[in-house]
Order: sequence, then structure tokens, then C-alpha cells
Amino acid sequence: QVQLQESGPGLVKPSQTVSLTCTVSGGSITTSYYYWSWIRQPPGKGLEWMGAIAYDGSIYYRPSLKSRTSISRDTSKNQFSLQLSSVTPEDTAVYYCALGLRVGTDLREEYDYWGQGTQVTVSS
Repeated sequence: QVQLQESGPGLVKPSQTVSLTCTVSGGSITTSYYYWSWIRQPPGKGLEWMGAIAYDGSIYYRPSLKSRTSISRDTSKNQFSLQLSSVTPEDTAVYYCALGLRVGTDLREEYDYWGQGTQVTVSS
């Protein structure tokens, strides 16, 4: 059973960079042919896929967030990370890491495993 656990700061100030890490257990982030995604859900809104890193290290971003988003991984720790820069209150959301066989979808059912989510609030 694959388990994912997000970690990161709960509160950040506008214009700062938020850094989140997803720690994976029960499976390797290099296992073919999975994609490890970051997804967020602002209050009262639907899921928004932000980006993903593939089993082979390829990285994919949502076009509208690409200029502010960076995804990386540490295979020695079986972790992958998200950095989102120049945050505004509109970036307030629950941030999830998830595992699936596709990239670029906002549909919950397209992902096989999810972390529990971590709240990120952007406020001065």
C-alpha cells in the first residue's frame, strides 16, 4: 500500500515562496510508469492539478502556473517537492500530493493514491 504524506508551512506571507515536500512509503518514486503530482483545492473551488514529476524524472507543469512552480525529487529519500513562488492570498488552498498514471488532469478519480493534504494559508 503506497502512502503519501505532505509537509510544509501552514502560513506564508504574500510574495514569499512556499515549499512543500511529499514523503512516499510503500513504493518507489522511480517505479514505471507512475506520475507523482501536486494538486490543490482552494476553499469553495475544485481540484487544480499543478504539476508532476514522472518515474523517469521528467517534469510537467500546468501552463498557467509554470512561471511560479518548481518540482523536484530526492530519490535517496523517496520524496518529491513543490516550490511555489510569489504567492498571493489566491494561492490559499489545501495542497495534496497524489499518484497516478496520467498528468494534467483535475479529476480525483484519475489518481490512485492521495496524501491527506496540508493547508497553506497566504496572509500578512
